[in-house]
Amino acid sequence: MISVQQYVTQLPDKGGLMYIPKYYREEDRQKILGFLKQNSFAALVTFDGEKPIATHTPVEIVESENGWTIYGHLSRANPQKKTFGAHEALLIFQGAHTYISARWYTEVDVPTWDYMIVHVYGNVREIRGDELYSVLSRLVENHELNTSYRLEGLPQDMVRKEIKGVFGFAMEVTRIDAGYKLSQGKTQEERTNIVSELEKRGDEDSRVTAEAIRRQSEK
Repeated sequence: MISVQQYVTQLPDKGGLMYIPKYYREEDRQKILGFLKQNSFAALVTFDGEKPIATHTPVEIVESENGWTIYGHLSRANPQKKTFGAHEALLIFQGAHTYISARWYTEVDVPTWDYMIVHVYGNVREIRGDELYSVLSRLVENHELNTSYRLEGLPQDMVRKEIKGVFGFAMEVTRIDAGYKLSQGKTQEERTNIVSELEKRGDEDSRVTAEAIRRQSEK
């Protein structure tokens, strides 16, 4: 099985594809994989020779002995499909993020923003036929776990007609940049206070960030 070190960009702080100070860099394979699966509505970015192009799309991450493959789909009318193959593509997975007030520190300082984000790079190919059908079927099943609704249960002539308007793709992952900025530079007292204050807010991003800071502090 390919190790995460073969994926994660190992470049100096100022030379990486995404700027990540070394103390924010995440390299745990299973943690990154779990993050991608939990935040699977990603931004696909490619280059058309003149400018970057982006599409937001739900994706599926599949792990095998050969590495990671990410499956997704676009509208067949989307011109971004023409950019696949010529250059490496980028998928951006955004996790929880939130404002951190300097009022929560023990010393005078400026506020900041904590976040969790992963950039995944790879080569993209088109998928068709049964492979595309399987990807779309799994997408429905994964989001209908507690129901009997399945793509296979629909009139198949209708399904095949709809799939004609879909452009499926698979990205073979070649590199990963994972950055978790979770107030690592603060004292334990400050981090405990940050967690407490975030939990008071009540919004989902603050709650998830607070839990991530707590887990980070327990390392």
